[in-house]
Amino acid sequence: MNERREPSLDGYPGDDRGEDHGAGTPVAARCDTLPAPPGTTVVLFGADGQARRPAPSAGKAPFAGKGETAWWFAPGPHTVALVPFAGAPELGLRLAFVIDTADPRLARQRFDLFLFSEVAGQAGSLSLADLAGRLEAALRAALAGGTLDLPPCTSLEEWQAFRAGLDELLYMRFGLTVDDCVPVELDDVDFAGVLRRRAAALALGADEPVPRSEPVAAPAAKPGAPVAGPDDAAALRRLFLELPEASRVLRLLPAPAFAARQAQLQRLALAALDVNTMPALAWAAPGRRRAFDEQRKLADASAQAVRALDELWSALAQMKVAAGGDDELDRIVANCECHLAARRGNAGGASSRSDAESRHP
Repeated sequence: MNERREPSLDGYPGDDRGEDHGAGTPVAARCDTLPAPPGTTVVLFGADGQARRPAPSAGKAPFAGKGETAWWFAPGPHTVALVPFAGAPELGLRLAFVIDTADPRLARQRFDLFLFSEVAGQAGSLSLADLAGRLEAALRAALAGGTLDLPPCTSLEEWQAFRAGLDELLYMRFGLTVDDCVPVELDDVDFAGVLRRRAAALALGADEPVPRSEPVAAPAAKPGAPVAGPDDAAALRRLFLELPEASRVLRLLPAPAFAARQAQLQRLALAALDVNTMPALAWAAPGRRRAFDEQRKLADASAQAVRALDELWSALAQMKVAAGGDDELDRIVANCECHLAARRGNAGGASSRSDAESRHP
């Protein structure tokens, strides 16, 4: 049986531009000294993350100021196939979306923030397959966390509620506007291969099945092995750039009680300040390096803080669609605070996390 063929590899039906919308086609790429492709939008990023979209200049390289980097992105429409449940790889969603145009009410567009925060620091381009993987991961996390619900034999009302939540999640998290989303039955699935990968994952002690597009998790690192510093830097970069934006979004949401919302905003502001003053991963003190095992623990804490940040975006999207959710928001912020304390090296980070999770089950 052949491997499943993603519908996203076949291009976007009905797109009259005749462009290749294959999975490897870049959706965005850096173009400091090269002209942007026709029909794309140019974004200039400053060193501080501020972005601006200059007027298009056909056939010319973007004029970047001192310290600025230039990127282009294709607004779309794009189409991808997502698998919402790893345990049911034959069932999927065909998602058609566009990258939102500039909103003059916003100082920084959400897609621009996503591009600078999650892509620009790690790669020189963003492919459609990479973007689809990020969308699928966000969808699965929202379903697992309960902020989205897609039950079996979904009724029309349940589907409409799911669509409203998904649309808001993808706009708030990535700056994408969903044109269409329909359930589809994907092409042939190699069920034997799925079972082999699950068996391999269980042999390695993994808790969840491994989807087709993801490699089997590697065994735990041996004590004393070097630590991947760039992963920690990428996590802190996201927290540094996105926590202030999350605070701005929260400030615009209706508040059931002013004092409670003010306390939430203060906690997010303190978390952002904590990130801004985070000590280096490799150095415990001037002239004294951290042990590799300690570095690994700190890097794991920053990764957990980023997971809490993703949960925060999902919760904010849900709060915008439906009222309530402040208890869940308090739980997420508490977990983020505990992970940041653990990243700083505070001994009470783990116990504080347990206390927070017991208060907010």
